[in-house]
Amino acid sequence: MLRSATRSRVRTLAKHAKPVRASSNRFASTSTHQESDVVIVGGGPAGLALATALSSNPLLRNSLKVVLVEAGDLSKVANWTQPAGTYSNRVSSITNASQSFLQEIGAWAHVEEGRTCPIDEMQIWDGISDARITFSVQDDQALIGTGTDTPSRMSTMTENLNLQRALLHHLRGASAVEIADKVKVQSIQREEREGGGGWPLVHLSDGRVLRTRLLVGADGFNSPVRAYAGIQSYGWAYDTTAVVATLLHHPRTSFQAPNTIAYQRFLPTGPIAFLPLSPTASSMVWSTKPHLAKALLASDPAVLTGMINAAFRLPEVSLRYLHDVLLEAAAAGTPLTPHQLREEISWRERSHAIDSRSAYSLAADPTGVPPADADLLPPLVTSVQPGSAASFPLRFSHADEYIGDGAGARTVLVGDAAHTIHPLAGQGLNMGLGDVDALARCIQQAVLTGGDIGSRTALLPYARARYFENHKIMAACDKLHKLYGATAAPLVWARSVGVEVLNELDAVKAAMMLAAGSRPPRARPSGPQLGADVAAKGLETLARGVSGVRGLAEGVANVAGAGLQRLLQGLANSQKR
Repeated sequence: MLRSATRSRVRTLAKHAKPVRASSNRFASTSTHQESDVVIVGGGPAGLALATALSSNPLLRNSLKVVLVEAGDLSKVANWTQPAGTYSNRVSSITNASQSFLQEIGAWAHVEEGRTCPIDEMQIWDGISDARITFSVQDDQALIGTGTDTPSRMSTMTENLNLQRALLHHLRGASAVEIADKVKVQSIQREEREGGGGWPLVHLSDGRVLRTRLLVGADGFNSPVRAYAGIQSYGWAYDTTAVVATLLHHPRTSFQAPNTIAYQRFLPTGPIAFLPLSPTASSMVWSTKPHLAKALLASDPAVLTGMINAAFRLPEVSLRYLHDVLLEAAAAGTPLTPHQLREEISWRERSHAIDSRSAYSLAADPTGVPPADADLLPPLVTSVQPGSAASFPLRFSHADEYIGDGAGARTVLVGDAAHTIHPLAGQGLNMGLGDVDALARCIQQAVLTGGDIGSRTALLPYARARYFENHKIMAACDKLHKLYGATAAPLVWARSVGVEVLNELDAVKAAMMLAAGSRPPRARPSGPQLGADVAAKGLETLARGVSGVRGLAEGVANVAGAGLQRLLQGLANSQKR
């Protein structure tokens, strides 16, 4: 676990959540309780997925009474529609492992396939040095080889609302699950019993009191369930804001690959990602400084469009200059105009000797014969979908534990209630679905063996399966975020060398993809640990650059040498078996 010094620096109790532990049990003794086996607080993707998983299993469906409580109006989600050609600005990359789980519980069949897009390749590069690493479906074959279970895509992009709607549609016919939406949790208290061991009592705004064997917190970062359980969390707010928007652009020409390539450029201010949704639309997540995010959102839509195109194409020194121009104009009360931005970009391109026929030029013709470097960059954005630009702060947070004990017993946390992560790797929702999968299997095992689903003994396997796996991903992403924020020349050189070395090691890249969910666990040759260990070492190799060139250089050597040797030895052992 983390050092105590780090914990003391960032430890936070869920103090922003409404206090939920009652000071007296008098109300509990005079109220009529509604008995339930599982109460899930939170109707986001994690909460809905858990309810779906429990209702789709015949054993659990016939054994458990489940109640899902959500303060919002879920009918709006169930009836959600979007005009043709337009998309919601909150999207996720669903890994093949997550998609397999959603298929197992019957939810993926309700996902509108026309609103999904495969990701066949991902290109990531350094905004200063242009050192680039590419991941593709073919890389996966370098580790495992081809076969009937070879994935046809790296992951699948879809809107979060498309997934939530699918989960709700599946739950419509689930009599074992009661959905109580537009109902708030007013308080949670522990039942008073002689000898202790009382169950949680959840007081709702509709007057009901739910007495539950197991209380699940799927209620987000400011989790009332986590506060009731007395579980502390450590973390910090990044000095970064994520700007999201739906981007419109011309379709790829017949001379190019389809719009199934995801792009991410790491800038000193934060990464900007381009995520395909359709031939003519993609989603953007631009993590940048809060004051710059505010200026971007306040600017003319054409200026925002130009800044997005520049962020993927211009050298970092010129992009930094454009940021200063944008901020100075906003501070002076004379916002930058689209014409002024075009003039600035044109001058910058000439100063860098960027050929107007190159894909790096914002003046390039997107409809003609594409230049040779066209696939290195996303399509030129023509406009931002009206009303889609928004922002939200980024933070790192991890609960000290996932299951409550003592006065907070019979509680468990999943999804954002347990962890929040920087979006640079697109793993937040997938980590939550991994939690749900593991917890559902844990509950099933307890029911099969006649155990108490709310007991610590029954829940411990869930915590053991998920805590360290989530921590490894979170730590790697946090280190990468910090590493790419550095601009010192030695560190830029070191991380660039590391990226170029890793880009030549197909087996290591495949292992990193494996850990990120490129295949369901059952399709992996020697269990999830092989991919996770090598991937973590690969990511941490880059992250060592934060502490110096020597450390990173040694780390790269370790991945290329000992790490790869262990990988190959693991493959050899699996073949012998």
